[in-house]
Amino acid sequence: MPSPVSLDIPAAMQAAVYRGEGRLCLEEVEVPQIESGEILVRVAACGVCPTDIKKIHYNTVAPPRIFGHETSGTIVQVGALVRGFEVGDRVGLHHHVPCMDCHFCKHHAFAQCATYRRTGITAGFEPSGGGFAEFVRVMPFCLPGVVRIPRKNSFLEGALLEPVNTVLKGIRQLGLLPGDTVLVCGQGPIGLLFTRILSIHGMRVIATDLLPNRLVLAKQWGAWQSIEANEHQVAESVGRWTEGRGADAAVVAVPNDGAVWQAQSAIRGGGRVLLFAHTVRDRQTSIDLAKICVDEKALVGSYSSDFTLQKAVARLVFSRQLDVRPLITHTFHLAQTSEAVGLAAKPTAESLKIVVTPGV
Repeated sequence: MPSPVSLDIPAAMQAAVYRGEGRLCLEEVEVPQIESGEILVRVAACGVCPTDIKKIHYNTVAPPRIFGHETSGTIVQVGALVRGFEVGDRVGLHHHVPCMDCHFCKHHAFAQCATYRRTGITAGFEPSGGGFAEFVRVMPFCLPGVVRIPRKNSFLEGALLEPVNTVLKGIRQLGLLPGDTVLVCGQGPIGLLFTRILSIHGMRVIATDLLPNRLVLAKQWGAWQSIEANEHQVAESVGRWTEGRGADAAVVAVPNDGAVWQAQSAIRGGGRVLLFAHTVRDRQTSIDLAKICVDEKALVGSYSSDFTLQKAVARLVFSRQLDVRPLITHTFHLAQTSEAVGLAAKPTAESLKIVVTPGV
């Protein structure tokens, strides 16, 4: 029977604690105490996600909190009732796991499940992911979301399982056929993941971005064509590249309303526009409803991950068919979490995925 006690676990640890709008403070807090059905993980790496930025910069939740949910690390303590995991296992974590039994789960709407909406990983205070700390406690309902990292793969790769999952989930909503053309608006970290995974699955990707170097990267990540996002002739160019039809679908990977209008104009009748980055509530914009009704151009959204895709995501990442390592351009120590979030919020031409590395 696994022991609930392990060596080398200090009583206190360092964490980047959210203390109010725009404020992250490096503080000493207690190491979380696990219960019999839980595990304790020493954090190695945690990616900075736009949802973290939104909460930190716009004060959407009450402090104090310890954020960070794209987390990987090493199991250092296993509760007495836990089976299937051992001290020393290298793992990637999922902070949201659905119940798989409620009305929403039966409709495959996992992100709407009440259990899924609970955050099951914490470094203290109100559970908020906790990856911006040295240790995190994984609650029982999130144990099915723990994925072992093969010996040949890095903790950095393990930290990107969750964002890759969200992208693959979004792609599954587009109803694509091999050889279809997809417009991907925005070639930041998420946009590049869309570009690469779509190309792996046999789609022709047309990439847009405002930064020329991002368009170069898009080609390296598998884009078939690329065009500057402020180009007034985007829809015309897409039409020319698709024998006048327009793209079969579009992904809006930037929170920009103009990109939504551009995408609706560039897809064919019966195509789909996927909103992936419009996560701030109560924002309103105008749309041409006839494009949806008469032209049958569907406008759909996708948020967070799909639990049923975990094995497929792990194969994709750990086989390096999708090699996420070049996506990570900057790593920061835990004491530099505020700087990491700042760079992710205002990226440079050279920056892509930002990762905090408490233990790498």
